[in-house]
Amino acid sequence: MFNETVSKQKNEAYLNAEKAVEKRFAAIPVTPETSAAKRAAIKQADGAVDAQFAKQQPATQAKLSAAKKQAEQQAKAAVDAQFAKQQPAAQAKLSAAKKQAEQQAKAAVDAQFAKQQPAVQAKLNAVKKQAGQQARAAVDAQFAKQQPELQKKLNSVKEDAEAKAKSTFSQEALKKAGLTQTEFQALKDIVAVPYVSTLKSNDLKANAVQKLFSLSKKLPAEYLKKVPSISQSDFDRGVNDVRKYGGAIPFAALWDSLVRLLIVFALSAITTFAMQYIMSAVAQKTVSVLRQQVDEKLSRLPLSYFDAHSNGDILSRMTNDIDTISSTLQQSLTQIITSFFQIIGYIWMMVSINIVLTLIVLATLPLYLLATMFITNHSQKYYSAQQKHLGALSGHTEEMFMGHTVVKAFGHEKQSVKTFRGINDKLYESGWRAQFYSGIMMPLMNFIGNIGYVLIAVIGGIFVTKQYLNLGDIVSFVAYSKSFSQPIIMTANIANVIQSTVACAERVFELLDEKEQEPDAEDATVLKNPQGNIRFDHVRFRYKENVPLIENMNLDVRNGDTIAIVGPTGAGKTTLVNLLMRFYEICGGSLTFDGVDIRKIRRGSLRTMFGMVLQDTWLFNGTIRENIAYGREGATDDEIVEAAKAAHADRFIRSLPDGYNTELNEDASNISQGQKQLLTIARAILADPVVLILDEATSSVDTRTEVLIQKAMAALMKGRTNFVIAHRLSTIRDAKTILVMNHGAIVEKGNHESLMMKNGFYADLYNSQFAGKQT
Repeated sequence: MFNETVSKQKNEAYLNAEKAVEKRFAAIPVTPETSAAKRAAIKQADGAVDAQFAKQQPATQAKLSAAKKQAEQQAKAAVDAQFAKQQPAAQAKLSAAKKQAEQQAKAAVDAQFAKQQPAVQAKLNAVKKQAGQQARAAVDAQFAKQQPELQKKLNSVKEDAEAKAKSTFSQEALKKAGLTQTEFQALKDIVAVPYVSTLKSNDLKANAVQKLFSLSKKLPAEYLKKVPSISQSDFDRGVNDVRKYGGAIPFAALWDSLVRLLIVFALSAITTFAMQYIMSAVAQKTVSVLRQQVDEKLSRLPLSYFDAHSNGDILSRMTNDIDTISSTLQQSLTQIITSFFQIIGYIWMMVSINIVLTLIVLATLPLYLLATMFITNHSQKYYSAQQKHLGALSGHTEEMFMGHTVVKAFGHEKQSVKTFRGINDKLYESGWRAQFYSGIMMPLMNFIGNIGYVLIAVIGGIFVTKQYLNLGDIVSFVAYSKSFSQPIIMTANIANVIQSTVACAERVFELLDEKEQEPDAEDATVLKNPQGNIRFDHVRFRYKENVPLIENMNLDVRNGDTIAIVGPTGAGKTTLVNLLMRFYEICGGSLTFDGVDIRKIRRGSLRTMFGMVLQDTWLFNGTIRENIAYGREGATDDEIVEAAKAAHADRFIRSLPDGYNTELNEDASNISQGQKQLLTIARAILADPVVLILDEATSSVDTRTEVLIQKAMAALMKGRTNFVIAHRLSTIRDAKTILVMNHGAIVEKGNHESLMMKNGFYADLYNSQFAGKQT
């Protein structure tokens, strides 16, 4: 009822306020502005009413509570008075009725106040919230002023408590665990030796170790953080060692480990020795076979190959390049095999520690591979160029050494040095670039290895903090990973050596892959009784496909004929002889020997029928006797002497200190050029060929010796087919047929007299040589 009265009063206040506003605005004309002002005035008036009743709410609530309490007391008093009169008559009924009346009265009061509680409670909560915020703000402001001082006092109290705890910890632990000071010190250090060394029995010592370990688990966490952690397996191993060795140094086990280590080292030495022995044998055998194959290949190559390549380049392939291959087979491959087994061993050790870290290390392998491939791809071309220029340099050096007399005689030292410098500069450029790319291999490999170390350190540190691994395992793993990277880096560096070896191998196998001279036909034959009849029928030949040399050549030579071939340099004279001996194959037409195409005759058989005395003498390092005997296998000493006499060489040979046993050096420079020519003539005479070829045979002989040789040659050429190539036309006056060649074609043909009568090309050549004499 009281609450309804309050609400009624509040509504009446709202109405009165609105009426006052209406009255005030009644005389004012109605416009949108006045309507808005009117609504604002009504809202302001309602707010004032609410504010007024909000101030009165605490007092109203207090009155409400007092009224409720007063109503309850009045009701109770009325009930008590009513039932007090009837108490003597029906005490039991009175008590029940009293209780029922109290309950009904309480229910009525509760029901009445339950209706009013939500509105009152909402207002009370709002007031409580506002009061709480104001009180909290006041408290915060008060404590903010006092916080520094309070924090200082709090820290001081904390430090005092910690100091007190530390000072009493040792004594409390000793008292609690029943340990002696020695036992407790051993427990603190997690070292059993100071304690167990005082015990007599090994079993007692082992029990002491176990006791210390069990007690260590009971220590407070803040103390355990200050001592190293130790696992149960480590303590078990310590217990076993104590039982077995009594806590002393296990010398028996130490000796056992040393013996095993010595056995391992001995096996390593034996296997290394065996590997070196096997690899040395394999390398030398491989190189020996390779040299044999190169030598056999050179004997099967056509003459065109030697014309296109310098002697020095061929020698460089057979010596320098093959030696490089030998060195790689013997050393680098051995190191690669050793590195392979080292890598396997280190991987096994790393896996035994932690497989995750091992996978991290293995993840760097592709980086090693990519780096190696990048460097080798860029440096390989320079290694190939280096070997090429080295061969050219060897060729030039060999050429200058063999012709140093000519170089000095013509004053071409500067040109020779200039040519050498040009080749050497190219060799330097290619070598520098090859070594530069190879030189960045090691820094790059180390950089990749350091990436792996950083990853191991970071992830390994995480594993240690999470107690997956201990610090010792990480240290061991880093050591193994570093050892693991060493053979990989070494193998990558060996790749540089292998590049040079590959370049050398390319040059060697390029030679082995060269096209050989055409093999003999399957139906090739051997002439049983050769006569020396030779026929050229429309023969064509050219060294280069687009440069013709001999075109449509026809010639018929019979046994016993002497054919002289003359012409200017490059006319094709020597080429004609090369075709006869199948040093080159004809490009067209046919060339027959005794009516048989020379391509149907075995080369070996064909060439034994020819004897040659070339313009450039060739004598090998050996005695004069051996050089003459080279003309025919199995020649006797008498036959050798007779051949030398026929060539008028016997006299000068016997004048030498050692006679026929005189040793000729590498280029036979210890005898004169004319004497060399005489020895080659003696060698041709000893061969007793069916066809004799003299290529400027007397070009290096003085006039007196030339006359003697011509007499000997006249007797030698009887009954044989002879081809004489000469620039000195005086030596071929007696030839039966003279072929005059120019630009690969026979321009004139006949004997000396007939050709002179023609007054043609031959007569011009002859007259140009003897013009001085005729005048």
